[in-house]
Amino acid sequence: MKTYQVGGAVRDRLLGIAHGDRDWVVVGATPEQLLALGFTPVGKDFPVFLHPHTREEYALARTERKSAPGYRGFVVHADPSVTLEDDLRRRDLTVNAIAQDDDGTLIDPFHGAADLQAGVLRHVSEAFAEDPVRILRLARFAARWPRFTVADETLALCRAMVQAGEVDALVPERVWQELSRGLMEGEPSRMFAVLRECGALARLLPEVDRLWGVPQPAAHHPEIDTGVHLMMVLDMSAALAAQLPVRYACLVHDLGKGTTPQDEWPRHIAHEARSVKLADAIAERLRVPTECRELGEMVAREHGNIHRSESLDAAATLRLLERCDALRRPERFEQALLACECDARGRTGREDEPYPQRARLSAALKAVLAVDATAAAAQAVARGAQGPAIGDAVRQARLAAL
Repeated sequence: MKTYQVGGAVRDRLLGIAHGDRDWVVVGATPEQLLALGFTPVGKDFPVFLHPHTREEYALARTERKSAPGYRGFVVHADPSVTLEDDLRRRDLTVNAIAQDDDGTLIDPFHGAADLQAGVLRHVSEAFAEDPVRILRLARFAARWPRFTVADETLALCRAMVQAGEVDALVPERVWQELSRGLMEGEPSRMFAVLRECGALARLLPEVDRLWGVPQPAAHHPEIDTGVHLMMVLDMSAALAAQLPVRYACLVHDLGKGTTPQDEWPRHIAHEARSVKLADAIAERLRVPTECRELGEMVAREHGNIHRSESLDAAATLRLLERCDALRRPERFEQALLACECDARGRTGREDEPYPQRARLSAALKAVLAVDATAAAAQAVARGAQGPAIGDAVRQARLAAL
């Protein structure tokens, strides 16, 4: 029995960056041997065990054989005859197919270290084509390491997989899992560039894919192309270290522009309402978490009003706050303001411009929240107010504060 460290920890160490959990592969062993040593089995589909002391994952060296479409259609084979190279060959990218011995020696049969140095994302073998999740992982790694390029032969293989319908077999949970992780990388636009280049974006997120080639008024959008703008907004969300709900809201805020009739270009009248419907369709299809879904719909509906909010009087500002449920959920409203700042600054030449609307509306919300609604209601009752008149009195107190 021989144990090797594999995967991300080895890769990240070679890149000189911090790495998280370590993973191990065990060669020449059986499940019974690991159980006898105190390991705990955790894998339902794969022979994976937790170390009795470190709780790190140890997987028996294995091979896989495609048995059905999609990412679930595999027959796994693990026994002492499976070699380390056999196990590494089934991995997705060469940079992830490097193992390390106890003494630090690298076992790198597929030249992953050279690809790391050259900045190339390349598939290990034709087995890559058997798992469509790997297209999403490839795109996510491109977003993590913007200087890396995708090998031509790997892109060609991804295109063939898309044409064969492999991505259509992906279940919503896996698509969302990889999409959400990619949104949180340093340059999310790279994920969408790779997915678009191989044709997967049109199959997975057609609402996003159709934005390219749709023009916007140059006076407001020097970059003109709606798809280009969306990518700039996503990268701005990363630059501002936004949380996932904000980045998702950035992704879906302008979807309606993709359904504007061409004879109405470059204007996009009432695109906000269409964006809300399309964002809702994506959220339903991918089973997007409620926190992301709700913020996405709010930003799609209200981003234009937030951009124009400097011209709103107190009454209109209060109505905006109420529509956004800001008094009850102020943290979510602050997230919406950040998404709108990303939208405003995600434009060519406007990246460093201030966005005073965010500070102004944040201050407005604080002023309204500072009003003692209970006291205002009590004063109204003391004046003889009843029913709706009490609520009107509270609202007038908030307007006065604004």
